[in-house]
Amino acid sequence: MQTIKSTFTLPDYIVRELSEFAEELGEKKSHMVAEALSQYFDTLDLQVALKRSKEIHEGKETTIPFDEIKAELGL
Repeated sequence: MQTIKSTFTLPDYIVRELSEFAEELGEKKSHMVAEALSQYFDTLDLQVALKRSKEIHEGKETTIPFDEIKAELGL
């Protein structure tokens, strides 16, 4: 996996906690931040799915039938 260097501004208490946990666990801070964000993105995925499901249920969004997709793709 390719890594990209990035710069973020974080509250000091988060940086302190991150440093303390990284030192205690012998982990790199960048690895811990990547893992935390990955887990948070899973939570956001669920929130987006629930939002979209609600919008479909309320008639604000529509779905495309599977047969239409297959036909469009020539499957």
